[in-house]
Amino acid sequence: MFTGIVEGLRPVVAADFGEEGLSLTVDLGELADGVHVGDSIAVDGCCLTVTELSGVRASFHAARETLGLTTLATMKADARVNIERAVALGDRLGGHLVSGHVDGMGEVVEVRPESSQTWMTFRLADRLFAQTLLKGSVALDGVSLTITDKREACISVALIPHTLEVTTLGSKKKGDLVNVETDMMGKWILERLGPMLEDLETRIHGRNES
Repeated sequence: MFTGIVEGLRPVVAADFGEEGLSLTVDLGELADGVHVGDSIAVDGCCLTVTELSGVRASFHAARETLGLTTLATMKADARVNIERAVALGDRLGGHLVSGHVDGMGEVVEVRPESSQTWMTFRLADRLFAQTLLKGSVALDGVSLTITDKREACISVALIPHTLEVTTLGSKKKGDLVNVETDMMGKWILERLGPMLEDLETRIHGRNES
């Protein structure tokens, strides 16, 4: 489990693609402290397991299914990725509960800098858009953010200079893709109550027509 508070922007040492997926090695630097083989780490918001550890370099494997849902499919050596180690019980929850199970990708459609912040807008697939809520939480490339606007299959967020500096979002431009994980609680509510609400709406609509 993660919080969406990125701990560091770290370089990719190797990204090797094969029939079974991606073998990825990242230089964790000081974030390697306390990391062991088998630990879960969020890499650009994707929960991956440390398969090997050599000094400060951690290796991960991403299956083909993961590559089909995330930006890891375009990963290259020398890229920089957002890193967050799993939260420990008792730690402060500075963002929101993030599982690291990416729901899909969003496309940057606008980057609008202002004096004190930058507004970014992302286009989502209908399924993901339906799982978002105005003023609700969303994780973009593993960064916990609040949705400030929602319309026409797009969501917008406001980013302060610090967030742009210490995460991958600072290098995003129009047309780029980001990993999207919608709010965990919202997904469960929609999954369980969605069919009931649709049935209720159908009944009300039927009564109004009769």
